[in-house]
Amino acid sequence: MSDHGARILVIDDEPQIRKLLKVTLQAHKYSIYEASTGEEGVLQASLQMPDLIVLDLGLPDLSGMEVLSRIREWSHVPILVLTAKDREEDKIAALDGGADDYVTKPFGMGELVARIRVALRHAAKSANEPQLQFGELTIDLAQRIVELRGERVKLTPTEYDLLRILASNAGKVVTQRQLLQQVWGSQHTESDSHYLRVYIGHLRKKLEEDSTQPKFIVTEPGIGYRFLSRD
Repeated sequence: MSDHGARILVIDDEPQIRKLLKVTLQAHKYSIYEASTGEEGVLQASLQMPDLIVLDLGLPDLSGMEVLSRIREWSHVPILVLTAKDREEDKIAALDGGADDYVTKPFGMGELVARIRVALRHAAKSANEPQLQFGELTIDLAQRIVELRGERVKLTPTEYDLLRILASNAGKVVTQRQLLQQVWGSQHTESDSHYLRVYIGHLRKKLEEDSTQPKFIVTEPGIGYRFLSRD
């Protein structure tokens, strides 16, 4: 992910704040998406797959902490919390809850843009890891090569994409909606979950010693899947 042209989702119920952020951030060549409620923010985070989220804690429906928690169930996207709360315990709670940074209202746009740049650089550095290693399983992201116990595993493009997404979010639950939309497109919903069951079954047969007792890809009933490291 490059800083230039990054996709930023702004979740804030104040129209004037959203307008200010949109105008300023677009001037810095960012693509901006907006949400005015917590529920809409979670949905937009799922649909748009932004490179960074600016999240207000004071939302009219869900609390900002609830939004943060929901997104962190499936995504490592950098989240910069923007709020009028300035108590230390609020900052600690947000950071412990998975926020990458914390800016208090009123804020200077120069500082906010600088913090966004830092968060995007850190995320880009993490995303550029050439390989993922999980015990005897190696995933070469640059060459799209998967090896198990030193032997090449032949995967279809769809199988590889599913494995890459799950392994890149190791330890986190990735929802059915996320997998469907990232692999097959935004028009797919949970009603198409049979696609997932078929391809996850194929992956397990190729990666697991016993596909009925998976150690890499486990099912979170009714939610999605989780990739586990065997290290």
